[in-house]
Amino acid sequence: MKTDILIVGSGCAGLYCALNLPKDKKILMITKDIVEHSDSFLAQGGMCMLKSPDDYQSYFNDTMRAGHFENNPAAVETMIKESPDLVKDLLSYGVDFQRDEEGNLAFTREGAHTHNRILYHKDVTGKEITSHLYEQCKKLENLTIQEQWMMVDLLCENNRCYGIVVRKDNGQLDTITANDTVLACGGIGGIYRYSTNYRHLTGDGVAAALRHGVEVQNINYVQFHPTTFYSEKEEDRSFLISESVRGEGALLYNNKGERFTNELLPRDIVTRNIKKEMKKEGTNHVWLSMRPIEPEQLESHFPNIVKHCRDNGYDVPKDMIPVVPAQHYFMGGIKVNLQSKTSMEQLYAIGETACNGVHGRNRLASNSLLESMVFAKRAAIEMTEQFQNTETREFTDVDFAPYQDEKAWAEENKRMILKEMGDKKDV
Repeated sequence: MKTDILIVGSGCAGLYCALNLPKDKKILMITKDIVEHSDSFLAQGGMCMLKSPDDYQSYFNDTMRAGHFENNPAAVETMIKESPDLVKDLLSYGVDFQRDEEGNLAFTREGAHTHNRILYHKDVTGKEITSHLYEQCKKLENLTIQEQWMMVDLLCENNRCYGIVVRKDNGQLDTITANDTVLACGGIGGIYRYSTNYRHLTGDGVAAALRHGVEVQNINYVQFHPTTFYSEKEEDRSFLISESVRGEGALLYNNKGERFTNELLPRDIVTRNIKKEMKKEGTNHVWLSMRPIEPEQLESHFPNIVKHCRDNGYDVPKDMIPVVPAQHYFMGGIKVNLQSKTSMEQLYAIGETACNGVHGRNRLASNSLLESMVFAKRAAIEMTEQFQNTETREFTDVDFAPYQDEKAWAEENKRMILKEMGDKKDV
């Protein structure tokens, strides 16, 4: 199979990248599951935005502070300054962000933010944004989307990427060659027992990079979300209790009914404080109270969270709910520059698969959707400008034997990632 540009992944990064590519280029997008089963659809809290020039320095400082000043300042500046243009695009696609009584965009606040600067749509912001991107992508005559197609390996030679080996929905192995390949295949949550990620997101892009010597960065920087709904069922994906809930006033308590932390500290600190309290008390969870939030506000801003709690026997805000930290986000990944270019020619990485240094050691709440789309567009722009310089070649003699045992290949990918992480698998 041949295409001009291949995008591996169907989250907000992959979709927005496709929307910014030339209409005269043939684009093929593959996704390991169905389009809607990307973590972009799961994002609850919102998306940050530079709402006025006066907030730039504060927003910059908040991002750097949350990342323990290990961030790439140039990447942070790029993300913040390009956020207003992104929001204009999203509004033009019909994304329905919350408005105030005067009809202006409304902003909420989350942990480690000094000001309200987060756009949101109830507690399903990711779904609102990504579904509209998907609808726009459906209108592209030059884009083909194949669901249930899995990238197995890269096709590369002399540090140049020519495409991938793919396992199709019928189990058949094949090759896809392209002028440019974009890895937008999400994070690594699927290799963890407890994670808010979809279980099929197992770091395939990172594993492929490691296998072929593509540079990676901060591979052990993994963020745990402080508050996910505690379940005794091991098969359950951890249900996220959005940071916005604490931003609107929800409080954390131990089994004695005592507060033990500042709920608005950065995620890694709140997570460590919860783990410390759980160890101290010998419990599997702590408690979150939504009583400080006005009932009407709770119902309108967090309807899906409220429904999940009630479906599981907790009548919020009357009842406190059990919460526990879970793997949530991958700050590391395939090392890229500000145009999302990897160390391998004709290979780009965007979204959670990539590491451009924006997040440093710990991601500031609601920077993920923004970062993914800002740098996806920058990748699209560079691919457009550099397309005439790319090379293609056929791979007619690929040995598919190493890929036949799908389970063994997946275990090898996991082993490679964990080995690269070493002993430090979280922050």
